[in-house]
Amino acid sequence: MWVGTIEFDLLLGDVHTLKEKRAFVRPLVADLRRTFDVAVAETGEQDLYRRAAVGVAVVAGDNGHVIDVLDRVEQFVAARPEVDLLAAHRAFFNTDD
Repeated sequence: MWVGTIEFDLLLGDVHTLKEKRAFVRPLVADLRRTFDVAVAETGEQDLYRRAAVGVAVVAGDNGHVIDVLDRVEQFVAARPEVDLLAAHRAFFNTDD
């Protein structure tokens, strides 16, 4: 079994409050969950209104599928006009390790 994770460091657009931040982050998390059938959560920067950290995890039987899903997830996030993707950090785990 393979587990792949990716964490995005995002800069949000025209946001001035934490309430406005949630209006950007919640739909992104929901879209990722619905579109790719992956586990998604806001994982950091909760107190900063213009920054967000969003983590995604996928589990599959082979590493190729995990890489493919994470590639498509990263392209999806990078294409969102309301956020700037500052960084994406990936990690892979195998149960045979």
